[in-house]
Amino acid sequence: MTSIVVLGSTNMDLVVYVPKAPALGETVTGRSFRTIPGGKGANQAVAAARAGGEVAMIGAVGADEFGPRLRATLEHCAVDTDLLRTSEGPSGTAHVVVDDEGRNAIVVVPGANGTVTSLTHGDEALIGTADALLLQLELPLSVVVEGAVTARRLGVRTVLTPAPAQPLPPELLTATDLLVPNEHEATALTGLTDPREAARALLRDVPEVVVTLGAAGSLYAVRGAEPVAVPAPRVRAVDTTGAGDTFVGALAVALGEGRPAPEALAWAQTAAALSVRREGASTSMPYRVEIEDAFRSPGTLEADAV
Repeated sequence: MTSIVVLGSTNMDLVVYVPKAPALGETVTGRSFRTIPGGKGANQAVAAARAGGEVAMIGAVGADEFGPRLRATLEHCAVDTDLLRTSEGPSGTAHVVVDDEGRNAIVVVPGANGTVTSLTHGDEALIGTADALLLQLELPLSVVVEGAVTARRLGVRTVLTPAPAQPLPPELLTATDLLVPNEHEATALTGLTDPREAARALLRDVPEVVVTLGAAGSLYAVRGAEPVAVPAPRVRAVDTTGAGDTFVGALAVALGEGRPAPEALAWAQTAAALSVRREGASTSMPYRVEIEDAFRSPGTLEADAV
């Protein structure tokens, strides 16, 4: 099994489903409300575990009513939580509005995630056992940089999702093996709106880039070669929350198993396509058997899009 450590956030998603998202100053009536365990770090951990990885989580939950539920959700998905801290105060929360087209708008309140500012000796030892370290930007930047530098020193592959988008310090880019922005984050990082141009620009700082393009698939770029576009299955989206994290978690497993990059991307996109057909983030993520079945028979997956 591919061994993966995730250094990242754990949030409770407070999700409202509405026909149409409100404009500023507008009030609308929602169809339903759900509380769903999430956070970009925890989502990637769950996605990787369900895709067949052996996964451990480094982060923090709060000493509130959400904390035990967040921890239990990870453990139920076979994610090792021995180094998931419990901090005084509230857990992180994400306030999500999802419209009838499956599109979302999200406000994140860090809570306990903001207390993870540095690694412990135990964290470093755990990272050293992994095939890959998954990173995002919902923890303080100081610990993200420390995690990447530690992984590089220990010979562990680093996969960074630069979300929420913000300027990346040189020491983080130097220690990143694979950067996985979506097209909006790629534009924010480079100032370039064309995904191919943005990917080429990012290759000045990191050796490999995958730009995710939503329903259009993804773009893989590596130094010394032309970017390769990998189309995604066509499906009817119910909720796109967590689709990017599903993609990254599944991609890390596929690459760890030695699949060629285009095949790994196609496999990860199959996982993401399965996830958008269901509501929620962590609750929507597919298991390995579902991914394999849909990957082998894409027509079955795409049938409901017609």
